[in-house]
Amino acid sequence: MDFSNRLLLLLEVTELGSFTNVAEQKNLDRSVISKQISRLEEELGVRLLNRTTRSLSLTAAGNEMVSQAKLLRDLLNNTHRLAQNYHSEPRGILKITSSMMFGRQYVQDAISVFQKQYPDVKCELRLEDRVVDIVQEGFDIGFRIGRPKNSSLISRKIARSRLLIVASPDFIQQHGKIETIEKLESLPATIYAAPGLFIDKFTYLDENKVEQQFHLNVAYKVNDVEMVVKSAVAGNTLAVVTAQMIENEIIEGKLIPIMTHLNLEDFGTFYAVYPHRDAPIKTKLFIDVLKSIIGEDSPVWEKNIPNFEVMYSSKK
Repeated sequence: MDFSNRLLLLLEVTELGSFTNVAEQKNLDRSVISKQISRLEEELGVRLLNRTTRSLSLTAAGNEMVSQAKLLRDLLNNTHRLAQNYHSEPRGILKITSSMMFGRQYVQDAISVFQKQYPDVKCELRLEDRVVDIVQEGFDIGFRIGRPKNSSLISRKIARSRLLIVASPDFIQQHGKIETIEKLESLPATIYAAPGLFIDKFTYLDENKVEQQFHLNVAYKVNDVEMVVKSAVAGNTLAVVTAQMIENEIIEGKLIPIMTHLNLEDFGTFYAVYPHRDAPIKTKLFIDVLKSIIGEDSPVWEKNIPNFEVMYSSKK
């Protein structure tokens, strides 16, 4: 490992918080990381980290070196990115992050198509439902609901994520027609819930175009979106789901959209996000491939819901 790599390693240690975390990410022994940082301190002739058995903290010199390391990382990334734009064909590694369900359903298909077209590009895909720091964790592109809070990131719209309310035929037969907010709020419902996220209320516009909310009567909460749909199919609860979560349940009559007259607000919008406006050609081409799979006007998943274009005041 040369001097510049040791400097970048110091940056990783400070960003990930410990030698152990860096070692796990790089699949190395913790002692290797410690030795490289010690070697860097020897080369510079200054102490960079204050070490205790429980924590690490930067010295004043360490803070200065980390600032230089950030500049070095940006310089190297920009140099690689600019060079890639001069390739007649994309090549190198494309690191992608996505939410679990969207990644399984569409990003994986896009990777298969993309690599057939551009075999010199190696792809890495990480699926997880947390919001990933794309710059810090070294991703070229990410797919998520909502615009990024980091204003330095570039975003490109992929598709709307529309909501619908569903229940099984047995549920409707048991409880009768569901035509009012009051009745909707009184019936048992399944919701998606995860640490820091509890989705039990939704926004709609009333007849005067004023925003209102309804609250679901939570009978079952689960941290897997597929289980939300399966629970509704089982007939014990109703559910509010995104169109992307529906496969053949409505076409096969296992679920029925209800309260379709409601003017439901979208759950959000899918965006591709990436660090630089002048992104490498491989990033731009991958987004094009994904868009061709999902569709330009309305996303392909909405075809699983007959007449969805006239439900829930879809034109927005």
